[in-house]
Amino acid sequence: MEVHFTAEQQAHLAQIATKAGTVPELLVTNVVARYLDEEARFLAAVEKGLAAAERGEFIEEEEMDARLDAMFKA
Repeated sequence: MEVHFTAEQQAHLAQIATKAGTVPELLVTNVVARYLDEEARFLAAVEKGLAAAERGEFIEEEEMDARLDAMFKA
């Protein structure tokens, strides 16, 4: 697979890679791997939520508001 970046993106990647003590190719590989892992976790959570909703398992709006408040205060 080939991925093409603009000259500005390549320069930015090189700068970040240098600061991280690596090379741009390895930086991109690691970033994509982390993204794919996070995307898989997100999709699994969505599927879990949809399955719970299909079973009629919901929480009240007040409880959801409290959870969001707690999450954003953390």
